[in-house]
Amino acid sequence: MAKKNTLRVRQTGSPIRRPADQRKVLTGLGLGRIGNERELEDTPAVRGMIAKVAHMVEIVEEKA
Repeated sequence: MAKKNTLRVRQTGSPIRRPADQRKVLTGLGLGRIGNERELEDTPAVRGMIAKVAHMVEIVEEKA
């Protein structure tokens, strides 16, 4: 079985005073508080979600 590429994403900004769709994207990524980190599968859908809230998250690590 092939290894799946993953991303480690950290929330760096607050969803307060942000549009509802951006708050929902953070929830969809499994984030909610500043400093939280999640390891997510590297797919085009996840990359698109990260792009939508790029001002509130950072990619900490990419694993192949």
